[in-house]
Amino acid sequence: ILAASSSSCIGSKTWPPYDTIMISLTSSKITLQCWIMLDLFLTIFCQPIYYKENIFVVIKPVYMFLIYSNLWFGAWLSLFYCIKVGSFTQSFFIWMKQRIARLVPWMLLTSWLCSFTAAIPFVWDVYSVHVNFTAPLPMTNSSAMRITRKDSLGLLILLYNAGTAMPLILSVVSSILLVRSLWLHTRRMQNNASGFRDPSLEAHISAIKSVCFLLIFYVIYFIAYTFLLYNLFLDFSTPKSICIAVMAACPTGHTLVLIWSNPKFREMSAGIWHHTNCHVR
Repeated sequence: ILAASSSSCIGSKTWPPYDTIMISLTSSKITLQCWIMLDLFLTIFCQPIYYKENIFVVIKPVYMFLIYSNLWFGAWLSLFYCIKVGSFTQSFFIWMKQRIARLVPWMLLTSWLCSFTAAIPFVWDVYSVHVNFTAPLPMTNSSAMRITRKDSLGLLILLYNAGTAMPLILSVVSSILLVRSLWLHTRRMQNNASGFRDPSLEAHISAIKSVCFLLIFYVIYFIAYTFLLYNLFLDFSTPKSICIAVMAACPTGHTLVLIWSNPKFREMSAGIWHHTNCHVR
């Protein structure tokens, strides 16, 4: 996806809005996957340093920033599908459709600012939990430490829900509007008794598939991460490993859906696969 979208932007003065969103989305997904692998490596092989030094305080806020960025970029992609594919006659949608190319850079900039703002509180909250867990035992009271941990956990979950609420609502609203647009378009086709293949209908179905799969993956990701936030499972236990594996698989799954739903991405992937097979042989 990154290669196909970048090739469309190279040499052009203005980047196409769809490719701009896809470059941002896929770049953040790749960075998130690398960050997850780094976090797992440090947790497994460098656990004493991970908790005693400031590594833990840096890793988690950056991790949250990448999660929020992914959510926002996915939400803007859903909104882009809704505006470009949806057949709405309201003045607001017509205004958005005419100006979407100029609005996309500002939308992406807003995403980064919102993600950064939502991730900042995790620096102080993670640091307070980090201090409680690394303080010497004689200096800490066990009941007080449990209460602090419970309060910090509640604040973490509240902050996480607040950061994810807006992009998820935007994705859900875009999905509902797309489905409504498809329903209206299908009714118009039935009234006109059109028996030919309609490109607009195919575009609607493709966009709805992408948006719905995006919502499904994000809901699964949200559930898995909430389980980890609640600390329901022991370290290195099977349920915790499954949650981590699910979180790592969701961005990859959404990427595969995007490739499958776009002919340009499918052709690029098939060409790369064919070129790789030729070299291996």
